[in-house]
Amino acid sequence: MFDYPVKVLIAFGETFGEDPEFQQWLITNGYKELAALSGAIRGSTDAFDWLMENGYKHLAALDSAIDESSSANEWLRKNNYEFLAIFADACNKDQGARDWFKKNDLTIFTHLAERINEFRDNQTFNIYKPRF
Repeated sequence: MFDYPVKVLIAFGETFGEDPEFQQWLITNGYKELAALSGAIRGSTDAFDWLMENGYKHLAALDSAIDESSSANEWLRKNNYEFLAIFADACNKDQGARDWFKKNDLTIFTHLAERINEFRDNQTFNIYKPRF
């Protein structure tokens, strides 16, 4: 994820707000995978399936790792997606992960983790959401 321009990452973070235009902006500007990731994090099984079917299994695993799936987090690490595993840890309020972002001057990811947490903290658990 650190390969995306900051502007795109900010738009991704804004998809967890109430303005649907950011989701559409990601799609229109060639970042369908981030729009789908946002949708999956927000509980869309269609978005999760799209990630799995379109070559973004690592982002589907990130979604599940954000939902505290230890097997998804292990899969990310085993398949050389360490950065995504650290991001998932930050989304799960792991202070070590947040410190790692700060140390490496990647505070945009701390901001994204906070946006995701803000969204998640205002949701109820969805037993129908697919697991990785």
